[in-house]
This record gives sequence, structure tokens and C-alpha cells, in this order.
Amino acid sequence: MNALSFSLASKPGPWQPQALMRSPATLMRPEMLAAIQPSRISASRTLMARASDQRWQITCEDFDIDERGRGTARYGIEAGGWRFTFPIFSFEPSGRERTGRIIGRSWDMMGGLIEGKLSPAGIEQLRQELPKLYEGRATPQTLTWARSNRSGRLFDLAVDRLASGQQPPISELGRTCYFMRNTGIDGNGTFGTKSFLAFAPDHPLRASLQAQMLTAYMMRVFAGDLVQHFARLKGGSVAVAMQPELRRFLGVGNGSALGLMFFVNNHPRLIDRWLTIHEEAVAHGRLVHVGPDAAPLVQLAALLDKAILARRQDRAEYEAFAPSSMVADDLSIIRRELGFLIDRVRAGCADATPLVDFTASLDGRVHREAHETLLSLVIELVPDIADGLAQTLVIDEDLTGRPEMSTGRLRDILRADYGWAFDLDLVSERSQRYVWYKSRTAEEPRRGPREEIGAAYNLGLDLPRLVVALDSDLATADPRLSVARFLMAYPLHRQIVIRIQALAGLPYHSPHADIMGEDFVPAHITRLLNVGIHGIDKARDFLNRNLRGVIFHGAPMPEDLASGRADRHWFYPQEPQA
Repeated sequence: MNALSFSLASKPGPWQPQALMRSPATLMRPEMLAAIQPSRISASRTLMARASDQRWQITCEDFDIDERGRGTARYGIEAGGWRFTFPIFSFEPSGRERTGRIIGRSWDMMGGLIEGKLSPAGIEQLRQELPKLYEGRATPQTLTWARSNRSGRLFDLAVDRLASGQQPPISELGRTCYFMRNTGIDGNGTFGTKSFLAFAPDHPLRASLQAQMLTAYMMRVFAGDLVQHFARLKGGSVAVAMQPELRRFLGVGNGSALGLMFFVNNHPRLIDRWLTIHEEAVAHGRLVHVGPDAAPLVQLAALLDKAILARRQDRAEYEAFAPSSMVADDLSIIRRELGFLIDRVRAGCADATPLVDFTASLDGRVHREAHETLLSLVIELVPDIADGLAQTLVIDEDLTGRPEMSTGRLRDILRADYGWAFDLDLVSERSQRYVWYKSRTAEEPRRGPREEIGAAYNLGLDLPRLVVALDSDLATADPRLSVARFLMAYPLHRQIVIRIQALAGLPYHSPHADIMGEDFVPAHITRLLNVGIHGIDKARDFLNRNLRGVIFHGAPMPEDLASGRADRHWFYPQEPQA
């Protein structure tokens, strides 16, 4: 059990939400970060909430694609008073240079998210530049470049069944839950795309990762339209449309690998801010007032029922991560005990904020993913607070040093914020096993055994060793000496000094881990980004490095958003019946 949660839950209330937030020592362990589940403040769910509230209009304006998959399509998006265009170039699938990795040069679909309308000249420029990728240049109003591949057999299976007048079997589609898989979304200045800092204050995609999430959503829309387009071409009058329930059930696939470790290293303010609002939202949910009718608890019970059923129906296969059947079993334990709590509340035998003790009592008694699922669902009890917190993900990520600071003060900060680093084994051969580097041929981030890599430059942020080395030199310096003069004598410490100063007082900016060590599992950090922050479901691992999952699993379709009747609790969808 989390000692902090237990001690707070044992004290008489009321508490402030900040008092219920987990300590960095608890939360920032990689295995804890990996367990965080999708929630209302995950990027994909935040996008859907805003799109539904504002009734975004997504319209297919052009769809000129032949029976081999060659051609163009164009979608218009009206979002909160803003206009966007999503042009698509579709290609016939080819095995040549076709891969889900960033080194691919052949994709089934390429597109871009553009502010405003796109002229024919702009479309032609995009057609010329997109395939160049790293050598290409985007137009000034381009927010993202994107590419994806079909799922192969399942895509063709769905086309064949629809063309013959039947619905594709959920027993097959449920294994992946998508027709296309994202193989790259680039923005925020990459290839000349519009920098995040240049977004207008009222921009509907100004919050972190929103442009990327809308791009992924449009991949999903296009994939469903393409399947039905092929079915009509192949089946003619016999072909049928896919059931709306099945289209909602399917999302867009996503694959991620080691590169996200660098993302976490390079965006500490974003990581800290997201984890902070996650913890704040959970705390507010735990403190929700429960009256005699136990209404919030009844709502929570219904959400748990959805999660249990979705986990029971999950057809994905997992390696290192817990299988859904195991998580479902522990969610059932939580659900049963919640039923007992509801009875106590209705009998007048519980206090006004019973979720504080209830959530704390389960920590350590059920699987970590089941407990984190409960905490993510608790956020749904305070939707307005959660939505407001999510809008604060507009942050300045520049790290600026303070050369006038004394070395004594710097060492105080270091010892307060990085005490965990001094508890690690940083000298054994096992702890220094790996090197992070970039492949010469693939330009991909990789991690390899030090003895096999040779003289490669280590790109990984060796945070604990940098901290310990800095502390050693600070111990010999006059504590009244300025940081500027200290760095004149020790210039190699400049990077870590600036990082420590700029992030001082932020609790959740860096995982408490030695990423060079043999015991470090990269997939734990990838999972934080994919599952918690992005909101990806059914994230399954391969070799503890690569993750695949599905975004917008069960999300509303464009017509649902436009009508304003989209289900706000669309997540954990039940398998549709044919």
C-alpha cells in the first residue's frame, strides 16, 4: 500500500487536493508510470471532448481514388470557428521499402493537417514535398505531416465481406481494432511545420499534442471511408455499409519504440505538467462529495462495469504486461467492494468523502493496472475540473539557467530534488550495460550493449550520473561562489546545472531511473507516453522495447461530433454484435 495515501486517508478531513497527490518517490518509478491508464485528460480524449462540445464539422470534400488505391482525398474541418484542411495522397500498397519504422519510403497514405483552405497549387506543392520526408519542406500553415499503412489482411477481409453484403467478423477485427496504423506524425517545426509557439491564443489545437491527435483521428476517418469505397467498387449493388457501431469500435493503430525515451528527456516541463494535472484531477475525484443516494459511486460502478467487460472481451495478446483477463479479475474485486461501499453510504454508515479511504485501501491489494484504472475513472466524477486542468497544457518548455545563484543554493536544490539518484547503483558493470545511440543507416534511436557499440556517442540523458558528478564537484566549491564562476572552472556541468535550476521545485519532471542499467525497461516509459498521455488502448509490448496499440478505440464518428450527441463515456467500448 502507498504509505502516503494510507496516512492521509487515516486523518480526519477535510483535505486539500494537493495533499492527496502522490509523492515523486512513489509516482516517478518507471513501473508506476507504466501503469497509468487512459483518462479524461489523455490527449485523445481531451480532443474528443472539445470536438463534441463545439460540434466540429468534418466533411469529405473530395475522394478520387481508384480500385488499386491510387488517388487523392480531401477533408474539411470546421473547429471552434477555425477552418482546417486534411489532404490525403493514397497509394497502392507495395512491399518495397514499406515498413512501420521511420526509415520507410513507401506508405499507403500520406497527408497533412493545414490551417485554412488549400489551393490547387498548395496541394501540388504538398504532393511534391511529402514523399521527400526529411528532405522536404512544409508550407507555412502546415501543422502536421502524417503517413500510415493499411493493416493488410484485416483491411482486405473487411472489404471482401462488405462487398459480399456481410459485416466483417468482430472475432477477427477485434484482434487489432484498426484498419490503418499510424507510422509517423510530425509537427511543431519538423520539416518546416508550424511551431507550437506560433499557434494563436484561441487556436483549438493549442494544447499539447492536440494537432497530432486530430491528425490521427483523420487517419481513422479516412481508413473507414476507404474500406467502404473499395467495397462499393468491388461489390456494386450487393455491397453494404459498415455498421455504425463497428466503425465506432475501430480506431487507428499506433506503434512506438525507443524514441519516446528521448521525448521524455527533452520535454521535462510537459511531463511534469501532465502528471501534475493527472494527480490533481485524481485527488479532486477522490474528494468528491457523496450524498445519501450515493450517485457518484453509482456512476463509478457503471464505468467499472464497462471497463471489466472491455477487458474480458480484449482479444489482444500481451507479453510482459498484464493480460486483460488478470486486470479484469482485479477490477471485479474493486467493483464488488464498491458495491459494499454503496450499501454503507445508503445506510448512513460512511463519511461524505468515502473515496479517499476506498481508493487508498485497494492500493497494493489489486494489480497496479487495475488500481490505476480505478483512479482514471474517478476523474470522470469531476469532469469540469478535469477539462479545465487539461487546458493548462500550454507551457513554455525553454530551460533557462540562473548564473547568479550561489553554488550552496544549487547544491541544496540538487539534494532536495535528486536524492533518489544517490540511492542507485551507478558503478557496477550491470548498471552501465547500455548505450543510447542513433543508427547510421536508419537514423533511429536505439539502445545497445556498450561492448557491441564501440565508440558511439551516448545520446541518452545519464541523469543520475550527471547529478552525482556535479554534487561531487560542488562539495569542493565555496558555497558562496556564483554558479557562473563555478561553471568557468567546470564547464562540462553546464547542461545539468541549467536543467536542475530550470526545473527546481517541479515534482514530476524526470523518471527516477538509470536508463543505462540492465534492469531498466524502456517500454515502461514508452507506455507512459502512449497509454497515459496519448490515451492509447490495448498497448502491447514486444521485447520490452516496442509498443503497439489503438487510438480512438470506441470514439465518436464525425456525425456524432457534429450532432453534439457524442457519448462522453465512449471509452472501453463493448464489442458490437453483427
